[in-house]
Amino acid sequence: MSSEVKGGRRAQLEHTGLRPGWTTGACATAATTAAYAALLTGEFPDPVTITLPKGQTPSFALAVEELDDGHAMAGVVKDAGDDPDVTHGALVRVTVRLLPAGSGVVFRAGPGVGTVTRAGLPLPVGEPAVNPVPRQMMRDHVAEVAARHGAPGDVEITVSVDDGEEIARSTWNPRLGILGGLSILGTTGIVVPYSCSAWIDSIRRGVDVARAAGRTHVAGCTGSTSEKTVVAEYGLPEDALLDMGDFAGAVLKYIRRHPVDRLTICGGFAKLSKLAAGHLDLHSARSQVDKGFLAELARRGGADEALAAEVADANTGLAALQSCLAAGVPLGDLVAATARDEALAVLRGAPVVVDVICIDRAGAVVGRSAPA
Repeated sequence: MSSEVKGGRRAQLEHTGLRPGWTTGACATAATTAAYAALLTGEFPDPVTITLPKGQTPSFALAVEELDDGHAMAGVVKDAGDDPDVTHGALVRVTVRLLPAGSGVVFRAGPGVGTVTRAGLPLPVGEPAVNPVPRQMMRDHVAEVAARHGAPGDVEITVSVDDGEEIARSTWNPRLGILGGLSILGTTGIVVPYSCSAWIDSIRRGVDVARAAGRTHVAGCTGSTSEKTVVAEYGLPEDALLDMGDFAGAVLKYIRRHPVDRLTICGGFAKLSKLAAGHLDLHSARSQVDKGFLAELARRGGADEALAAEVADANTGLAALQSCLAAGVPLGDLVAATARDEALAVLRGAPVVVDVICIDRAGAVVGRSAPA
């Protein structure tokens, strides 16, 4: 694949030292364009150049190609740049077949691409998990190739991803009801390193699926241990569990616009102490445990100055908690209640009841707030 992106994000990101990459939707569009051109002309353009939604024009090398009577297949290896994307290196294949005039463009899920089985996603149940923007990109490029060669542009597009079903087990797809493989994603065609856009989009789709299923109580969890705690506490079904990770802000801002009756936030004590201190991104690279803040909370809970100083000097948030527990100071409950209040502030009056549960590494509850 060419590294050239005319007018693209690559130049804008040079100062970060991180190399952007391409979405599965961009790869599928390039493969579609090459396969349809080969079907009409007998030759695969290689590299193949496409136009992204914001006008950039990247070029992609073909990894595989096949031309036979009535169909052509081309494949592009996804390069996610410096983003830790689970689909980096995946081979995205597209097979294009001619259809009778008037059929339009029809999408199919090949091996490794999922099918939508639950309501709430931006595609109807039964459709291949090729998202709306990639579909439009492929339609637009089919229309351009068709116009160039005087063809009607009626085609069947089957998108496949080698080993996609296995890769999808590391994504939200099974929980969202996308079964059989990956989704073909992307709104700009470009992967911005460490933007975590796919994770945040999955959080939003998780809220959509929960609402469509009639769930009135959902939980934003920082990991698998906190999920187990919430299930034990409330018996929530899988489609009510949001894999929040470090993105508390993404959960709260989306639920502010798309409310549910109740939201439980559950996670490790140290991580949720960051939310209590006003941080919406809980990743260790972007926010730190403020032990001075914890010392002030401990004072509010009855800690004397000696204990407050011990909390402020603790090596870790968990060590601060243990000191308070030994002294009978409910630091865990104070962190949970303060984190709940911060969450309510982000929700800005949305009709959502919030409670917070803090756990230790083993999943034991070490603090909780009342619902409010």
